[in-house]
Amino acid sequence: MEERLERPAVGGAAGCHREIVTLDKVSYAYGSQQVLDNVIFGVQERDFVGLIGSNGAGKTTLLRMIVGLTKPQGGEIRLFGTPAGRFKDWHLIGYVPQRNHFNPLFPATVREVVMSGLYGRRKLLRRLTKADLDRAADALDTLDIPDLADKRIGELSGGQQQRVFLARALINNPKLLILDEPTVGIDSETQLNFFQLIKHMHQHHDMTFLMVSHDLDMIRGYLGERPKASSGKLSFFVRHSHDLEDCAETDLVHTLRKEG
Repeated sequence: MEERLERPAVGGAAGCHREIVTLDKVSYAYGSQQVLDNVIFGVQERDFVGLIGSNGAGKTTLLRMIVGLTKPQGGEIRLFGTPAGRFKDWHLIGYVPQRNHFNPLFPATVREVVMSGLYGRRKLLRRLTKADLDRAADALDTLDIPDLADKRIGELSGGQQQRVFLARALINNPKLLILDEPTVGIDSETQLNFFQLIKHMHQHHDMTFLMVSHDLDMIRGYLGERPKASSGKLSFFVRHSHDLEDCAETDLVHTLRKEG
């Protein structure tokens, strides 16, 4: 199967925004099964990209390559203009994997899991500051889970665990937030609050989103009825927020209050 995506013209509405993620002829296969072949696509600064595709279309594989967990077998991925193999600033990227990748026996509290989002890949042992603790409390409040802070992550329900992972991804106020089916196992009210949160952050904060979702109503309701690009079983829906006014506040909790 051959996949060919034409990269949209760089610049979008404002005409001056850089590419945050560049996929340049990216390919990957599992044995003899070609999952991604010659994928070309660019995610611009402050885009919201929704990735839709059937099972086996390579959605999760593509996200894992972007966050450095899997290497492409062909082509190149660039992050903020730097080849992924040389990229160092991983704190700029928040990532929520599918919940089925999590080991429920992992011996950590909710607070520890959330605060781990502050650690760079080479700073796992750095000392925590009061600012770190405040950011963790902010993230826990945002996802409405401060009462779970001292519980073991494995003791939580699936929906509660996913809230923890969302808080972990948001704690750094990342420039790029990558979400792989982020609302699976979450109740409808929490899903609504989460979509309000990320829509506000997209429209008013300096953040770019790349999300895999099966929620077609949400994707089409916010990103439009038709994809900007498609390839085989993959469809890329895109919405720009290049010209919208930035929000004066940078914390997370005010976002839900604003939308409520």
